[in-house]
Amino acid sequence: MITRGVVSILFMLMLTACSPLGSRFDPYSPTASAQDGFKSVSLEGGIKPEDLQPSREPFHLGPGDKLEIEVMHEEGTLKQCWVMPDGKLYYLALKGQKVTDLSVPEVKVLLEKELREFYRNPQVSVVLRGVFSRRVWILGRVNTPGLYPIESPMTVLEGISKAGGLFTSRFSGTTEELADLRHSFLIRKGEFMPVDFYKLIKEGDLSQNVYVQDGDYIYLPSALSQEVYILGAVKQPKAIGFSDQVTLVSAVAGAQGLLPGAYAQRAVIIRGSLAKPAVATVNLNLILHGDQPDIALQPRDIVWIPNSPWERVENYAKMVINSFVRTVAANEGSHAAVKNSQSVQPSIGIGGSK
Repeated sequence: MITRGVVSILFMLMLTACSPLGSRFDPYSPTASAQDGFKSVSLEGGIKPEDLQPSREPFHLGPGDKLEIEVMHEEGTLKQCWVMPDGKLYYLALKGQKVTDLSVPEVKVLLEKELREFYRNPQVSVVLRGVFSRRVWILGRVNTPGLYPIESPMTVLEGISKAGGLFTSRFSGTTEELADLRHSFLIRKGEFMPVDFYKLIKEGDLSQNVYVQDGDYIYLPSALSQEVYILGAVKQPKAIGFSDQVTLVSAVAGAQGLLPGAYAQRAVIIRGSLAKPAVATVNLNLILHGDQPDIALQPRDIVWIPNSPWERVENYAKMVINSFVRTVAANEGSHAAVKNSQSVQPSIGIGGSK
């Protein structure tokens, strides 16, 4: 028997074939907002002045950091020591000393106190020789993607340079067709940070050159990637490969249709730079019933179907972009760690407050 869900998908595909396509959205057109319903939105929580300054907080040790320790004027005491995974430092005959979250001067005071059991008035030298507890992911179209230690204050540009710079074509010697700077992103503490990589790298806008922090994730996708992302109240949120033409209805069908109760009257399409997105809202119900033309999507569009009424598109644009970048980061991070790992499906809180 044909299930109701399959019938729904077939019905949507029939509408795709029979409905005339609307004109392609062009968020970069001066008339886009008035003609096609797109409007530019400013994401809350943008770059702050302190993001452009190195941290003034003292460095605190963590597992993997390397120290050079010596009791002054005592032969045989010069040692290279690491902060172990348990957060402890093991030096000479001392029991493991918990040093996680201590500064280097604090470790010096601690060791001098503990070494009094073995030396009279010990004077201890503690030098930080390697930092591996603070790291940043830099993946995508760079020459050497990977996980890099933050050994000293480091900006986004310095991080990309440490990763070998943008990957260049052996034929043209350029990066233009290899790195999609408009859809590159930085995630900090699980949240999208609206760094405009196009302005930073192509236009030299240093107001986008923030200092990276421990746990930051930088991703520069390939410009050759051709996908549309559909999230929200659909049965299978996913990335859909772009071939010839993808429409709003075919994208919903590719996600196995709408969930029961989906609020399709105000579906959202996000297009353009992630840092400064353009957003359009459309009535998907009218399109599905043939009362309005279907919409031709473009590569890297993000479509979101809510499950309850909402008002402020700015709030939801940020939420949808957060879900999108976290999903991409999870996939790329797992693929970097384990080849052929299974992809993570997009997940997003749908509906909610206005």
